[in-house]
Amino acid sequence: MLKIENLVKVYGEKKAVDDLSLHIQPGEIYGFIGHNGAGKTTTLKACCGILQYDGGEIFVDGVSIKEDPIGCKKKIAYIPDNPDLYEFMTGIQFLNFVADIFGVSSEVRQERIRHYADAFELTKDLAQPISSYSHGMKQKLAIISALVHEPCLIIMDEPFVGLDPKATHLLKEIMKEMCSCGCAIFFSTHVLEVAEKLCDKVAIIKAGKLIRSGTMEEVKGDTSLEDVFLELEGEK
Repeated sequence: MLKIENLVKVYGEKKAVDDLSLHIQPGEIYGFIGHNGAGKTTTLKACCGILQYDGGEIFVDGVSIKEDPIGCKKKIAYIPDNPDLYEFMTGIQFLNFVADIFGVSSEVRQERIRHYADAFELTKDLAQPISSYSHGMKQKLAIISALVHEPCLIIMDEPFVGLDPKATHLLKEIMKEMCSCGCAIFFSTHVLEVAEKLCDKVAIIKAGKLIRSGTMEEVKGDTSLEDVFLELEGEK
């Protein structure tokens, strides 16, 4: 569903992403971990077509995001680490705006919005301006907006930050449900315990370079993901 081949992104003299290759299959939850500044967000933004890159190629469902960015974006949902929403809109206006962009019918969007807003306990707040929302409420709204068009690929940057425990549990269950229907999920996180329990596969990036990837069992072996990560981070 998502194929990253020899990705390179350069800022000045620094390679933020250095010859990175990953392949996320339909039905997989793929975790992406690394310290701050390792290149995770740069990689995720490149996969969404938000950020231009300097080398390599990215394919979404077999289509180059450089050659057909609109076609690829129709299949993607992106949840950033800090939701940058239109705060002059109300919650429901924003969700309808996103549904309009993706051509979701009135009947279908109403059903999906009702379902997810009820689940995240946000229904009563949808008539309020987004400017009045807390960070956690904005995160929930961003998640709901990402699910309105039933994407084939969900890319998330630190999706659990700002969510309360109940919403965190709900998001994990939604991720599992989406993948059981053939969706693919690629997400970054610093919460290694969550990644270890949730992900089918994981990749560890350091200074823009991929240093370990594979199934969770292959990467962590008989130890914990946290132990593996700290050991690899300590290597020169």
